[in-house]
Amino acid sequence: MVSPELLRRYPFFAGLDMDQIVSLAKVADEVEVEAGHYFFHEGEELDTFYLILEGMVAIVVELPDRESIISTLGPGETFAWSTVVPPYTATAGAKALTPCRVVAFERRALWKEFETDWRFGYLMMQRVAQVVRDRLHDTRIQSLAYVTA
Repeated sequence: MVSPELLRRYPFFAGLDMDQIVSLAKVADEVEVEAGHYFFHEGEELDTFYLILEGMVAIVVELPDRESIISTLGPGETFAWSTVVPPYTATAGAKALTPCRVVAFERRALWKEFETDWRFGYLMMQRVAQVVRDRLHDTRIQSLAYVTA
């Protein structure tokens, strides 16, 4: 469990009431990883959603001869949205660029909370949709930069 006060500081959780924040805190753990750590690879089944507290994480597409960074994320940002969207398969990889401290939310525990409080689930899925929108925007910009280079 993490402190509910820790989660309240981050905009991703804005608009959630204290009971909802406490529910999230109960299913969360703080994790520290070294630079170079892969949280997951493209195609893997995901069971954890992350909030970055410290450090930088790259969202990467692994090509046969190299990695291509789609996005670089920092404190306050979330990743692994596929954790809460069936079929729960990673559409890209995630790699720590620096030592990182993250909050990890386990999928099954999250879904249990969402099923108990439908409004809570709705609010969280709205935020996940915003993350997906941002990733699509990043990918589009990268694609345009590649095509026009």
